[in-house]
Amino acid sequence: MRQEGAYSGWLIIGRVRSAHGIRGEVRVEPLTDFPDRFRAVKSLYFGDAHTRHVVEKVRFTPKGVLLKLTGIDSRDTAAQLARAYIALPEAELPPLPEGNYHHHQIKGLDVYTEDGIHLGVVAEIITTGSNDVYLVRGEQHGEVLLPAIADVIRAVDLDARQITARLLPGLLPD
Repeated sequence: MRQEGAYSGWLIIGRVRSAHGIRGEVRVEPLTDFPDRFRAVKSLYFGDAHTRHVVEKVRFTPKGVLLKLTGIDSRDTAAQLARAYIALPEAELPPLPEGNYHHHQIKGLDVYTEDGIHLGVVAEIITTGSNDVYLVRGEQHGEVLLPAIADVIRAVDLDARQITARLLPGLLPD
């Protein structure tokens, strides 16, 4: 999730739900498709001020992620972080596996068919259980839903800010 204002240039990956226990851990609700990134980073940034905290320990539970942060050693100190968003600067994001992209990288890209027809711009990304679906808005075809699967999304060129798509039967509205 990327927001404007205080979070422009930052990727929100979670939100502190509450303090946990008496030793200063915080319970976090992950707001990312890649919760393992909590293990991959050494520091996280909290709240609108982007206060940096070093991560000492990460534990995954059925109720979310538990973080132990350097300098947060009591329940009272941990409680001060409640409801704070957790963000990473876009420049520090860990690399994704080949062919995977952050939502903020895809939103706003122009979408063309393999024949060069402009379908529009990715306006939204719908997360489903199996794959994302790109909602493309354009003048000629209105809204088009494109499943983010290899048979449909043929190429993503971040430098050119465009996606090449193969339209399977039934993808264009009548």
